Amino acid sequence: MNNIGVIFDLDGVIVDTAKYHFLAWKNLADDLHIEFTETHNELLKGVSRVRSLEILLNIGHVELSEEKKQAVLISKNEDYLGYIRKMNEEEILPGVNDLLDKLDSKGIKYVLGSASKNAPLILKQVGLLERFEGIVDGNSVSKAKPDPEVFLIGAKKLNLKPENCIVFEDAIAGIEAANKANMISVGVGDEDTLSEADFNFNNLTEIPQDFFSKVISEKN
Repeated sequence: MNNIGVIFDLDGVIVDTAKYHFLAWKNLADDLHIEFTETHNELLKGVSRVRSLEILLNIGHVELSEEKKQAVLISKNEDYLGYIRKMNEEEILPGVNDLLDKLDSKGIKYVLGSASKNAPLILKQVGLLERFEGIVDGNSVSKAKPDPEVFLIGAKKLNLKPENCIVFEDAIAGIEAANKANMISVGVGDEDTLSEADFNFNNLTEIPQDFFSKVISEKN
């Protein structure tokens, strides 16, 4: 099965760091006297740190100088790092290890494709860093999802054509990016929210045993 490869998003697919992002953004919002709720936090999923700050400032109708923006982004990230440095393997989401074991047994290679600039640290904290063929993160790209750049770079790391790559994503922007890249998109989470995905599962425990065989046979 070495004619297909898999690209995983990180947050919401491999681990759930959204709660830590929320806490860090909430702390920043409180400092800026901006009301920031978990509903607002949904707007930040799958987008870059810089874009997330722009969304937060728009919510609060707050304007900052470029210098101040850089300062608060550094502060927010340090706050967030404080949370993720305490992560361990117990934070790996259900079904992840079984799915990676299945891919390994079938000889299917996989990489990470995430907007997070902290992806290597997070994978290291939960003990998964060495399992991935490569990592494409926020340090590797110039364009955030829904631009397909992150996934196209991932395909190159797998030495595969985009159409031979399967993307697991939990965010609308990520599904849109995968579809723009002409890849097979798998939505992990609410099917109504991720309705543009080619396949949908609530979580990775629902992936059928024959899923990858079926994908290959359909492509052939």
